[in-house]
Amino acid sequence: MSVKGEQKAISFRHVANRGAFERPVQPAGQVLRRLWTYMRPHLWGLLLAAALSILGNVIGLVGPRLSGRAIDAILGEGGVDFPNVFRYALWMVGCYALSGAMTYALSRLMIRISRSIVFDMRRDAFNRLVSLPVSYFDRHQPGDVISRISYDIDTINTSLTHDLVQMAASLVTVVGSLLMMLSITPLLVLVFAVTIPLSMAVTRYRAKRVRPLFRERSAKLGAMNGFIEEITAGLKTIRAYGREEAFTRRFDGKNDEAVDAFYRADRFACINGPIVNCINNLSLALISFFGILLYMGGRVTLGNISSFVLYSRKFSGPINEFANIISDLQSALAAAERVFRLIDEEPEPADDPEARAMDDVRGHVEAQALRFSYEPGREILHGVDFVAPPGKVVAIVGETGCGKTTLINLLMRFYDADSGRITLDEHPIRSLPRADLRRAYTMVLQDTWLFYGTIRENIAYGKPDATEEKIVAAAKAAMIHGYIESLPQGYDTLLSDNAVNLSKGQKQLLTIARAILIDSPMLILDEATSNVDTQTERQIQSAMLRLMEGRTCFVIAHRLSTIQGADQILVMDKGAIVERGTHRELLSRRGTYYELYAAQFQGA
Repeated sequence: MSVKGEQKAISFRHVANRGAFERPVQPAGQVLRRLWTYMRPHLWGLLLAAALSILGNVIGLVGPRLSGRAIDAILGEGGVDFPNVFRYALWMVGCYALSGAMTYALSRLMIRISRSIVFDMRRDAFNRLVSLPVSYFDRHQPGDVISRISYDIDTINTSLTHDLVQMAASLVTVVGSLLMMLSITPLLVLVFAVTIPLSMAVTRYRAKRVRPLFRERSAKLGAMNGFIEEITAGLKTIRAYGREEAFTRRFDGKNDEAVDAFYRADRFACINGPIVNCINNLSLALISFFGILLYMGGRVTLGNISSFVLYSRKFSGPINEFANIISDLQSALAAAERVFRLIDEEPEPADDPEARAMDDVRGHVEAQALRFSYEPGREILHGVDFVAPPGKVVAIVGETGCGKTTLINLLMRFYDADSGRITLDEHPIRSLPRADLRRAYTMVLQDTWLFYGTIRENIAYGKPDATEEKIVAAAKAAMIHGYIESLPQGYDTLLSDNAVNLSKGQKQLLTIARAILIDSPMLILDEATSNVDTQTERQIQSAMLRLMEGRTCFVIAHRLSTIQGADQILVMDKGAIVERGTHRELLSRRGTYYELYAAQFQGA
């Protein structure tokens, strides 16, 4: 993208980042319903998990009753009944062991289910990501997008794996404990008529307050990741200009914002547990006081009081845990909301229902009165017209930011013009399937992109079924075969992440070889030799000419020496074509092109 386009993109990103905080929080019920759509295919597994949770907790609830009977056996009138004490103790050990085994099985099952759910969610997010228009990535930092697919989905995974299991277990424990306490003495249960509503009110109130904080936390982390990604990509430039301290200070600001967001969310959330725990301890004190009164009145035994106290802890303990889980759940809901916003983003507009593929593309391209703006009110292209006959080379030159790359974006339909039209073989490109239109072009860009894989795989990226002979021929034409052969593994050499083990020139030669291998009727060269030294550039000129032969070519170049043989040169200035013609014609006019040429060659 041109500098001006990049400036628009940067401003878009700032708008998008502000929008992340200004968008209203989605209702929790709406987010949970979306999560349920991913959980529904695993219904039988969830039912089994529910059965394990119920059975394991029910068995665990038998323990306190056995404990009470053991105490009564110790305090019996005939002395200590050791056989019964040992029997009850063994039964308690067996119940707790079986309950623990079921809890372990439940955890294993939920891990498997959550893994499948997270896989489906991450797949949907990535599938939507690759279907989004280029404009989306101009408005959003890569680090923020990565944060949604990685950190946010991992947060959801943690919640599904642990929080849901804990909530299910807590629900069974609370209900079972309540029934057990009612069976012992309903009078003491009245204590919870005061403490439970109070706990629920506190939990509900604070949950509403904490979720926006977790939402802001995720957004701030995404912004910080975006900044780190940009700085990592430009680290060499930062060091070359000695700007480490300046960017360190800027990172400190981003880091402070992220840490403060984490602190505010966690600080507000961590208060929930102590408040609810205090209320639960109040219920324990009331149970102890009224239990003694009932014992003195002969209404209950000490074993019953002991069992009731244990059940009260089992009853109130999950409520206290639930208050902590609510905080984690709010974090998961905030993360899920960010992921669903990505999934709900509008994909690239669908092709015209009447779009028909072109079987034989000749490569006749014509633009008529093109106008375009990245954002309303700031037009980039102003009424651009040109004709590119089949098999001809059209060079586009001009000062940085004049709209050259923007014009290429319109040719490829990465963006659509605000007005005017572009035709291919007299067919408006809006009436053609985007995939077919883009396959008609081969692109070699200034910014090279190579993926993790062998050199052979990278050259054959656009034509995976290419034979070894064709791959080698393409590499020879791009003047990179000799270097590849000098490597220990040759064409099987594995390129590291973003091919950092190659120089920029070598990476660009590989992308040129990739373009040579693809037999498309049209070619776009956007500063394709900018990272190649002058001597190497001269060496591959003949190969580039063979590559361009018979194809409609659009060449963006700052080195005017590379486009002197173009059939037509379009000179752009401030978003408009101000001159057009051959190299000799434009020099004879002594206009804008002449000035550009003179500026480059005045030393010669």
